[in-house]
Amino acid sequence: MSQATATDIQDSPVLIMRHLADGVLRLTLNNPPANALSIAMLEQLNAELDAAREDHDVRVVVIAAAGSLFCAGHDLKELNGHRGDDDRGRAFFEKTMRLCSHVMMLITGLPKPVIAEVDGLATAAGCQLVATCDLAICTDTSTFCTPGVNIGLFCSTPMVAISRAAHRKQAMEMLLTGEPVDASTAKEFGLVNRIVPKEYLRTVTDKYASVIASKSPLTLKIGKEAFYQQIERPLDEAYEYTAWVMAENMMARDAEEGINAFLEKRDPKWSGR
Repeated sequence: MSQATATDIQDSPVLIMRHLADGVLRLTLNNPPANALSIAMLEQLNAELDAAREDHDVRVVVIAAAGSLFCAGHDLKELNGHRGDDDRGRAFFEKTMRLCSHVMMLITGLPKPVIAEVDGLATAAGCQLVATCDLAICTDTSTFCTPGVNIGLFCSTPMVAISRAAHRKQAMEMLLTGEPVDASTAKEFGLVNRIVPKEYLRTVTDKYASVIASKSPLTLKIGKEAFYQQIERPLDEAYEYTAWVMAENMMARDAEEGINAFLEKRDPKWSGR
């Protein structure tokens, strides 16, 4: 069953285009050329992710973008426009950064895998968005950077996601220089999984999403949560925790069905239990 709709929160412009088909929800940032993470964009992305969490028809989420630029990060004009506030903008700045951080944590905590489909520049909070997603596929002409240092605004919140995706010294290289890195370097750093020619981007992303969507939704939920839980723990605690997770997972109906299907050489029928 296929469904295609556009999300419109109250009377706001449609900044996130929504398309759901075969278990894959495609959310497209729809405010080119910059696709900046304004308050309105973040609120709509937050609403879409919240809805996806509860929608049993959604098994995988893809975040893409319209136009030739993936995401330029925060809307600097919007931020600077609050310099004239009584507090010189502090309250608005805090609201923006907290909302963006909430959206990033929502992606990580979503019980469904999230794939970034990147074509073009992903900069600052846009690079943070890519680094936060569970997987990332980009075109061979895409570039990535954290240029805040160039304008006196260190990319501190993007640093959280990037330092967890890339190696420490490579993350610091991006943060301290503000220089863009090409797709090949981004893959070497660990920010993206695959690099493809532009004409194959959608095909490759759809293939990844389709393969993942064919798995047990319960197993994906268990696995994603366990991945992020164990990765910050000491080795002994990580093994203790994941041993418990696997034992619990073995009790699930889908694990019983999957193992039986494997032994009987047939396709499993997932129940999500």
